[in-house]
Amino acid sequence: MSGPAVPVEPMRIREMARREESEPRFLGGHALCAGCGIPIVVRTILNSIPTPVVVVNATGCLEVATTRYPTTAWNVPWLHVAFENAAASMSGIEAASRALVRRGAIASEQEITFVVFAGDGGTYDIGLQSLSGALERGHRLMYVCYDNEAYMNTGIQRSGATPLAARTSTTPLGVSSLGNMHRRKDLTAIVAAHRVPYVAQASVSDFQDLSRKARRAALTPGPAFLNVLSSCPLGWGTEPRDTVRVARMAVETGYWPLFEVINQHYRINYEPDPRLPVTRWLSSQGRFRHLEHDHGDIIEQIQAEVDEQWRRLQERSAADAHYFAAEIGAVPPPRDATSPGPRMR
Repeated sequence: MSGPAVPVEPMRIREMARREESEPRFLGGHALCAGCGIPIVVRTILNSIPTPVVVVNATGCLEVATTRYPTTAWNVPWLHVAFENAAASMSGIEAASRALVRRGAIASEQEITFVVFAGDGGTYDIGLQSLSGALERGHRLMYVCYDNEAYMNTGIQRSGATPLAARTSTTPLGVSSLGNMHRRKDLTAIVAAHRVPYVAQASVSDFQDLSRKARRAALTPGPAFLNVLSSCPLGWGTEPRDTVRVARMAVETGYWPLFEVINQHYRINYEPDPRLPVTRWLSSQGRFRHLEHDHGDIIEQIQAEVDEQWRRLQERSAADAHYFAAEIGAVPPPRDATSPGPRMR
């Protein structure tokens, strides 16, 4: 658990395409919105895992839009559970699997990856206690939060992931309201505080980074958590064609850092150079459009919080650089910020 980090390569595009043809795990024909980032998250993760998978899916956009009776988009063992108990349900499945191996009912060499998919509502808020318990007990599972920053499935209500000043149906604009006036939770830090083997932030804007993190999570001998920013055109007020571009702007401005925590050691996977002002991300979305008029103080507050987040993250990453020094061959060649994805390391 405390040894040096081992390099993990992302699944190559050709390999992913081959898997889609030969062993599709997530099918088309679902009812997710045009431009929704969630299918990118699910396909990339499932196609990056080399072993058979079992999926537990909390109530939310993904579950509702992929399992409308009598159809399903899932081609793997799949279980729908409530908002609040996805991690607990998968804990039971993982424990039952270990029991069956001990009894000889499942071959001990048969590796299975247990994957939970849940939105920010079912992770930051309603399901947080269930997730915390699973992490504390040390179940070998991969928990994926597709974070679109509100309860999008039920009408775009704010969640603990909703950014400051974002307009939602429960934090509307008005005489006494400028959108959400609460700071979003730092859920990635909350999970990292559980001292689990692997925690990471990723984005739909770079599938190679997401693929590599999914592969590392699948290899982790204990709980692994991925917090993935997933654009929502309906809730964010963006065009479906801009899904990846908007998510990438969150990365380029530093609002959504790409980093990982391996055995409590922090590493930044991508540092924007230069880091763009957060206004570039805010102005790309209708939910922040009201900030364009006489609300410079709120924008300054958001920028200050992003700057402070980066300062702390850089300090932690610099302090832990020795832990990753043994990793070689894991740094792809640099790409500029206008290329299909950000520079990774």
